Order: sequence, then structure tokens, then C-alpha cells
Amino acid sequence: MTRSPATPLPPPKARRSLREAAALTQTQLATRVNVTRATIRAWESGRTAPRGRKREAYARLLKTLAEEDAARGTRSTPPPEPAPTPVLEPVSGPASDTASDPVSDPVSDPVSGPEKGSEPEPGSGLEPESGSEPEPVPEPAPEHPVLTPAQAFDALYEFSAPALVRQAYLLTGRRELARESVERAFQTAWERWPEVARDRDPVGWVRATAYEFALSPWQRFRPRHRQPEPPPADPGDRTLLNALLRLGPQHRRTLVLYDGVGLDLPETAAETEASTPAAANRLLHARETVAGRLPALADSRVLHQRLTELASAERLWAAKPTGVRKGGERRARFRTRAAIAFTVALIGATALTVRTAPTHYEPAVSPGVAVRGVPPRVAPGSLSEAERELRQKLRDRLQDGPERLEPRLE
Repeated sequence: MTRSPATPLPPPKARRSLREAAALTQTQLATRVNVTRATIRAWESGRTAPRGRKREAYARLLKTLAEEDAARGTRSTPPPEPAPTPVLEPVSGPASDTASDPVSDPVSDPVSGPEKGSEPEPGSGLEPESGSEPEPVPEPAPEHPVLTPAQAFDALYEFSAPALVRQAYLLTGRRELARESVERAFQTAWERWPEVARDRDPVGWVRATAYEFALSPWQRFRPRHRQPEPPPADPGDRTLLNALLRLGPQHRRTLVLYDGVGLDLPETAAETEASTPAAANRLLHARETVAGRLPALADSRVLHQRLTELASAERLWAAKPTGVRKGGERRARFRTRAAIAFTVALIGATALTVRTAPTHYEPAVSPGVAVRGVPPRVAPGSLSEAERELRQKLRDRLQDGPERLEPRLE
């Protein structure tokens, strides 16, 4: 049984262009494909690719949008005017749209010439050469301002920092720790800016770093985070926050990413460094725990709304991007100088040890110490008469030897 080849898809930028040309939002397109808005955003950014039946449905919908776009371009082109009066005007308006349309063919389309419905005046030098095709006039490319690394970092910070602080507050329940986590994450991003700038999702890179710092087990050993912070004023918000904090760190993070941020399950699993089934089990357990304390939040849409309200009700703020960049640079300079100082101290200690260490082994000379408790040495005394006889007997026996038993034949 052979497998049918996958339906080709246009590039991510072309997918977005087709959707915008049809005046569709990501939510409307997601409804027609039967997926979430976050999935459409991931497909258009190129972070993930559709598979299986969703890929087929997405490809058919994009093909339909492309055909509708081509039909709109054809309808917007006026028919050639039969008037023979030559009118020399610069090519603009619908002619340029026809030239830039990838579906139209400038050879077979009679309107794609230098003038619509008019012939160039004889002798004016504007007649096309024999056998040559009219060249389409390209549209001027939009000029995008070139941003410096600092300007690009500031734009990313101002766009995503407030939302990340609110998300970190849902994870930790501490306002100061949430702000500090986001600042540390952006400082790390500024240190590795070439890597972050080329990433497909810079906000996701910073979000993962901020979550790791906020949920670090070392935070409970810091004196400034040992004292509890005042809870939310609203009783419902206080109960929801307590229910979130009763969850484990990974379950809490999965719930915030899926029901709070709006990521789909594969993206949530990838960001939490877990498999998709494990992320699904964590999400179900977290929802059951929250619904056990607050039965009204059993619906995922109501839970998403309540998480948004809880994060927006607190007065959370983020520092200026310039201060974050300078703080990261100061931290990097401090670490560099500390590393240099430690290296110099290590080299100096090694040189001093080599200079003063002995070149051969010298056994230690122990000082003399009087030994006490040993009995004095006593010489043997004179032998008695019985001892002398025994000694003589032993000496005689040793010289002659004992009598031997000899076998006899009987």
C-alpha cells in the first residue's frame, strides 16, 4: 500500500499574505480549519508545520484563497478600450497590480502591455521591438527601517515585558519576583542577542528563561523572598491564586502556558521540555485540582478569562528597557572582572606553590622522647644445683643423641 504524497504548502510569509488578502483574521482561519489561533500563528511563523488531515484541510483552504485572490485581480483589471486615440501616461494603478500578481501571465494577457487599450504613437520611439515582450514595471519595495540591536531589543521589551510580568506573577504569586525574573531573562537575552534575534520566536525564548528563573528552587533561600507578600484584595482572586500555588511547578507552568498564554499542546510540551502525553496529563491534573477548589472554573474558557483577570487586577510594572540593558551590561562586566580576578589569583597561588615547594623528600626528624612504663632489663642470675644437672644432661644427650629403634626380624 503506497502512501500518497503530502500536499505542498506555500512558504509561511505567503500563507499570511493570502490570509490578509482575504481579510481573514487568525481566529477566523482557525475556525475554518478546526484548530486554535495559536496553531495558525505557529504555522504562519514557520515554527511548526501542519500534519495529517489538518495539513490537507489547510492546503485546500490556502488554495481556495489563492484562487479567490487571482479572481479578484482579474476582475479588477478593466477591459481594453477600443478608442484609437493615443494617450501616453505612465503605467500605474491596475497595470502594476497585474504585473506583480504571480498568477497573471504578461505574455498571454493583452492588458499587460505598456498601455491599456491604446497603441503607442508611431514614430514616437515607444514601439516594442519585434519578438520582445513588454517588461512589467515592478512595484517599489516597502522601505523597512533598519534598527540597531539596542532599538530592536527595546522594541521587543516594550512589546512583551508587561505580559511576561503578569504571567510570572501567576507562577510565583510574588510581584517583585515576577518583575525580577523578567528583567533577568531580558538581561540574558541581551547578552545573547545574536542568538535571540535569529530565533523564530524571541518572545518564547525570553518567556522560557523567565519561567526557569521564577520557578528555581533556590529562590526560597533568598532572604527577600522568605517573607509573604500581601494577597490580592478580591476573595475570588485570592482563592484562585492559592489554588495555583498549591500545584507543582511543572503543572502550574503547563496550566499557565496552555490556558493562560494560549499555546497549543505540542508547543507547551516543547517549552516545558516534556513529551506531549506528559504535558496533557499535567494539564488534566492541574485542571482537576483547580476545579476541585473552584468548580466554576471547570470550563477552559472561563478559566482562561479568570487567569487573565487575576493577572490584570494586580498593579505590576516593568522597568525601562534602557535600565534593563545597562543592568545586564553591568552584570556582565562584573562577572568578567570576577573571572579575571579569580584566574589571576589562581595563577599567583600556583606560582607561589611551585616557587616554595621542596624539590625532594626530606624525612622529618622526630625529637627524642623518654619512654616510660617499660620494665628495666634484668640479667639472668646464678643457676641452682638442679638447673646445672639438667643443663649437663641436655648437653650430653645432644652429643650422643637418643637411642634409635631398629627393626628386627622375628
